[in-house]
Amino acid sequence: MDTSPYPVRFSVDYPNRALDRTTTFFRLIVALPILLLLGAVSGGAGDWSSDNMASVAGVAGVLFFAPLLMIVFRQKYPRWWFDWNLELQRFSNRVSTYLALMDDRYPSTDDQQSVHLDYAYPEVRQDLNHWLPLVKWFLAIPHVIVLVVLNIAAVVAVVMAWGAILVTGRYPRGLFNYVEGVFRWNNRVIGYAVTLVTDTYPPFRLAA
Repeated sequence: MDTSPYPVRFSVDYPNRALDRTTTFFRLIVALPILLLLGAVSGGAGDWSSDNMASVAGVAGVLFFAPLLMIVFRQKYPRWWFDWNLELQRFSNRVSTYLALMDDRYPSTDDQQSVHLDYAYPEVRQDLNHWLPLVKWFLAIPHVIVLVVLNIAAVVAVVMAWGAILVTGRYPRGLFNYVEGVFRWNNRVIGYAVTLVTDTYPPFRLAA
């Protein structure tokens, strides 16, 4: 199995401390303002269980078709479009991890906090096949099928973690690692098929 680092890198710092039980109990209510903000900038809010597939791929938020056309016909990826997509994806992940109870600090619109997402700016002529974006959505279908199952299981894991945090104040490490891995998998597929920053096919694994 290929265990080399994937170009889209994602991790969440484990909160090795007692988490706030009150905000954990009311998390869906407390998160409403930041969800509305995310919906406004992404063109459509998505629930955390589909990770960023809904929110990052919002019609007015992520610039997908414009970079696709530029990559295919001009063999370039405008830097400001790349920067916008990266920062929107980072923001969406901060909201997602907050909803998943992985951090009790309210999501920032600009500071990375405990969530780390990065990928390199692609030089299209050297790094990308300029015809591949036309079929990446199709090539990613096996990942989407697997992610449907993984995301459903992640919802169950978060519900279990919710109960554990209310009782012990701690997020069970095994559940945390699983949810983090599902987010990592989602972000890899988004980087490959939506934001189009790499041609390296995403691995079928949760680990980094």
